[in-house]
Amino acid sequence: MPDREVSSRTLSTNGVELHLVEAGEGPVVLLAHGFPELAYSWRHQLPALAEAGYRVVAPDQRGYGRSSRPEAIEDYDIHHLVGDLIGVLDDLEADQAVVVGHDWGSMVVSYLTMLHPKRVRGLVNLSVPHLTRGGAAPIAAMQQAIGDNFFYILYFQQPGVADAELGADPARTMRRMLAGAAWRPEAPPDPSVFANDGRGFVERMPEPESLPAWLAPAELDHYVEEFRRTGFTGGLNWYRNFDRNWETTAELDGAVVKVPSLFVGGALDPVLLMSPPGVAHPSLSDHRGDVVVADAGHWVQQEAPGEVNAALIGFLDDVCRDRS
Repeated sequence: MPDREVSSRTLSTNGVELHLVEAGEGPVVLLAHGFPELAYSWRHQLPALAEAGYRVVAPDQRGYGRSSRPEAIEDYDIHHLVGDLIGVLDDLEADQAVVVGHDWGSMVVSYLTMLHPKRVRGLVNLSVPHLTRGGAAPIAAMQQAIGDNFFYILYFQQPGVADAELGADPARTMRRMLAGAAWRPEAPPDPSVFANDGRGFVERMPEPESLPAWLAPAELDHYVEEFRRTGFTGGLNWYRNFDRNWETTAELDGAVVKVPSLFVGGALDPVLLMSPPGVAHPSLSDHRGDVVVADAGHWVQQEAPGEVNAALIGFLDDVCRDRS
C-alpha cells in the first residue's frame, strides 16, 4: 500500500486473527476481497475513498494473507465469513457501514446485508452481482447443468486436488489468473476449456505474453509471495461450503435487499456472461444502477481504479447524505 495514510493492524475477532488495512475518517466503508486475492486488491481504493471523507477498512479475510487459516472446511462457511466482518464493524464501533465486495467478497457482503440488515447502510457488488438463494442445493444443481464437462467450482470441491495444482507454482497461478480473466468478442473462449480431459484449472488458462498494463511486476510479486507462503486452501474452502451455506440460510428464501445498492463490473468480465447484473434487480428494492466499465475484465477495481473510485464515491456521497 503506497499511500502513507494507509495503516495496518491485526484484530482478534470471531475466533480468528484478521489483518486489516485502513485509512481515513468519516462514515465507515468495509471492503471485502475475492478469490484469490488480498486486502491488497483494494490498494487503489483505500487512499481515494479516505481522501473523499470516509473511513475505509479492508481485511485479509480468513484463509488469506496475514489472517488466520483455520483447518476445518466448515470454518469457512458463510456464517463465519459474515461474522468476521461483523467483528470488524464492532471493533470500529460502527453501527452501520457501506459494504463493498468483489468476486467472492461480493457474495459475503450480500449475505451480510441480508442476515444483518440493520448494520448496512449501502451495498456495492463488484464483478459478481447480488445473487438470491436458489431453489436447490448449488453443487447438485451445477452438476446437473454441467454434466460431464469441466467446471472450476466442481473441480474445487475435492479437498487437496485444486490446492496442489494452484500451489505447485503460485507465480504461474497468479500470473495466469490475473492476466487472463477477460474475454474479447473477436477472440471467444476456446471451448476445450470445458473438456473433461484430465487437465486442472490453471492448466486451462493460457500463459500471457506479457503482464497487462494495470499490473506492475512488483504488484504481481506481492500476490505470489503471499500465496507461496499461505497456499490456496483457505480460499478454496470457501467454495467447499456452497451447499452448507444454502442449507443453513433457508430463512433468506425470497429475501429482498432494502438498502441502496450499486453494481460495478467490467464489460470484458466472463462472469457477466454467466450472471449479468440484471439478474439481481428484482431482489434489490433501492438499486441505484449498474456501472459497466469498458475494456475492463474481472479485476475491475485494479484494472480501472479511476472509474471504479468515481462510481464508489458518487454512491457513497448519495447514500451517506440520504441517511445522515
